Amino acid sequence: MDKTKRYERLLSRLKDGDINRRSFLTALGAAGVTAGLVGGPMGMLTRAARAATPEQIRFDGWGGVVSEAFEKFAFAPYTAKTGIKVVSGTFGGADEYIARVKASQTGEFNLAHLSGVFDYARYHGLELTSELNEANIPNLANVIPGLITPLRNITGGTLSAVPYNYGTTSIAYNRKYISDDEAKAKGAKLMVDDAYKGKIGGWAEWKTRIWYGALQSDQDPNNIQDIDAVWDQIRIHRDLALKYWTSGAELMSLLAEEEIYVTEGWSGRIRALQDQGHDIGYFDPKGGLGWQECIFVLRGSPMAECEELLNFMLEPEVAIAVAEGQFYPPALDPNKVELTDLVKSLPAFDPAGTLDGLSFFNPEYWNSNEAEWSKTFSRVQRGY
Repeated sequence: MDKTKRYERLLSRLKDGDINRRSFLTALGAAGVTAGLVGGPMGMLTRAARAATPEQIRFDGWGGVVSEAFEKFAFAPYTAKTGIKVVSGTFGGADEYIARVKASQTGEFNLAHLSGVFDYARYHGLELTSELNEANIPNLANVIPGLITPLRNITGGTLSAVPYNYGTTSIAYNRKYISDDEAKAKGAKLMVDDAYKGKIGGWAEWKTRIWYGALQSDQDPNNIQDIDAVWDQIRIHRDLALKYWTSGAELMSLLAEEEIYVTEGWSGRIRALQDQGHDIGYFDPKGGLGWQECIFVLRGSPMAECEELLNFMLEPEVAIAVAEGQFYPPALDPNKVELTDLVKSLPAFDPAGTLDGLSFFNPEYWNSNEAEWSKTFSRVQRGY
């Protein structure tokens, strides 16, 4: 049986329900079934184009279960199909990664799992955007329109990235020590409650600290009227906290080991803890922070190969498998793509595909204050 027939047989078994998406993708990657296929859902490059492809593409992401899902369900099958290796790097925060990119040579970094829309605007302002040929990414048609439009508005109608997933950064708490009722009653102010001094955590990122400082001072994070009150709340939180965490893995470890009882946390990482048997509650307070993430292609990258990888990653079978592995809803429009029960059960999932219930960073507002606020936060973090 040739590789094309093997692929068609596996795809038929998937559609008939004989195997699940994870088994389907694992089988493709392990057996190299997709190698050599062109056209259709599994490939787009011509044989002539393949002869000139680079040997590898670099992809940088958030590490942990997020990167593991990409590597297993997207990168391994892609490499089997094209022979192009995806070199997977990690970073702990957006500021850390952008510093690396700014210090690098053009083309050294290719794709990154970035927080949009804020980071998308930052990269465009630094002239690091590329221009995708959307004809090479037909699966973009399955993406929630409300996630695409904000990106187009920044880059004049073109795209330098495709939306890939979304989630929330909301209140995570250990139910052994904090009840659901208490969490809902106190909301964001739970993290500045001195009853939990030494058992509080928080992400060491200036935007998130200011967002929650705004909520804790009863202000709109996208229209702060009293920034001094925000800094006061950030100082209170800093003095009550055991530590700031710097990665999703550290967040999970602090909660799992009961070193902290409450923190804001990323919805997918909290779902991963819950599935591991930890009794961690999760609550989106009024004004809780929503976000989308995109797969961004940096200027100077091999565009045809990157576009092929993006299209492959947006295949429903691939995107859903990655979502189930990461515990974040995919950017796929539920009105166009049938999603699994597991995806529908994920925190922050919006069955309507509008995301109207989430609050997002206003990129123009936050970018205009970045220089001053990030510098001040650095001083506050150090104890000033």
